Amino acid sequence: MKELLRALPAIARTVTRLAADPLLPRAAKVALAAAVLYLVSPLDLVPDFVPVLGYLDDLLLAALLVDGVLNYVDRGLVLKYWPGTAESLDRVARAARVLAAWVPRRLKLKIFAGRA
Repeated sequence: MKELLRALPAIARTVTRLAADPLLPRAAKVALAAAVLYLVSPLDLVPDFVPVLGYLDDLLLAALLVDGVLNYVDRGLVLKYWPGTAESLDRVARAARVLAAWVPRRLKLKIFAGRA
């Protein structure tokens, strides 16, 4: 978790640049746009004023987004925009995978890699 928090600026920069890349699968672009809209929207499945649970839905969605981008999008494409080393990307990707383990791998492949 600490690894993800420390890498947040690099993750945000990478995701922003990836979203504009024509090689990123369309489904991944749609998922990125939908996630960003949900995260900035004042409407949530669980309102933010509910202690702990209010931010849990945002955290899980962010973890899914980071896991999908770092672990299922073509690695070369991600490394093109990743500001750090390949090793730092691997560490952050492992942490994201752990947080998003509740989402089936097949679904992540379909959304972020453009294959099932």
